[in-house]
Amino acid sequence: MTDTLREVDVLFPWFFPTTSFLFGAIVGSFLNVCIYRIPANKSIVSPGSTCSCGAPIKWYDNIPILSWFILRGKARCCGQSYSFRYPAIEALTGALFLFAWMEYAPIVAACMFLFLSLLVCASFIDLDTMEIPDRFSLGSALVGILLSVAIPSLHGFDHPIFAIASMQSFIESAIGLLIGSGIILWIAISAETLLRKEAMGFGDVKLLGGIGAFLGWQGAVFALFGGAVIGTALLMLLVIARFIIPSLRSKEGEDQLLGRKTPFGPMLAAGAAVYALFLHNEVDAYFELIRNLLG
Repeated sequence: MTDTLREVDVLFPWFFPTTSFLFGAIVGSFLNVCIYRIPANKSIVSPGSTCSCGAPIKWYDNIPILSWFILRGKARCCGQSYSFRYPAIEALTGALFLFAWMEYAPIVAACMFLFLSLLVCASFIDLDTMEIPDRFSLGSALVGILLSVAIPSLHGFDHPIFAIASMQSFIESAIGLLIGSGIILWIAISAETLLRKEAMGFGDVKLLGGIGAFLGWQGAVFALFGGAVIGTALLMLLVIARFIIPSLRSKEGEDQLLGRKTPFGPMLAAGAAVYALFLHNEVDAYFELIRNLLG
């Protein structure tokens, strides 16, 4: 951060956090477009935002988060309701960007903005289609490797000789990619052998590799097992809801609630976000302690 930016941060400590949230909300609006159009093989550039009735959406009706509440969840052109998920994704992305800015130095925070955006897209597309497009899974792996080389501080390396720091960061990213994709691949193969059916899609394997490329092997391992804990907790809440909400007590509701296929990508993404934004120091220290005890 330059001296000018430091002065702004000192004089107006709310400025950069607020800006990061607003920027995240704007990015979240674009992610909504990607989540809808990419699985449908539509351009994310043109045409501009349109209502389901086909009418173009005016800019003043497309303000992130606020427009949904101003319009009370109904399109101005035709009065048709549209999902609360749109402002929710915008608010979620804004919050993720805010936490990333507060946790990391600006250059690393910018890398996290991109990483978290990829996770949001991959998660909601997986929820909708049960598939994770390669552009997000393999794309995150490729971008993670490239950023690790260009910005060694992404993995905490700051050697005075840039080439050495860059190589160290590349190795850390590559190890994270290999361990992340490898460990979940063996779990998927073992589960498929025991259950005699597909237990995990290869999109999850590639996504965890991308998580490892950005966060290192520690982040990949935490995302896997932390994601499993999050998924289990969510499933328990849904089971409890089945007994509380009458509409979920039917056989159809039970099938929807406890269906055979559950997307694991969002759980991996949630585990990765928790590690990156809140627990990376503690988790890394724990793994370091284990290594010292074993060594």
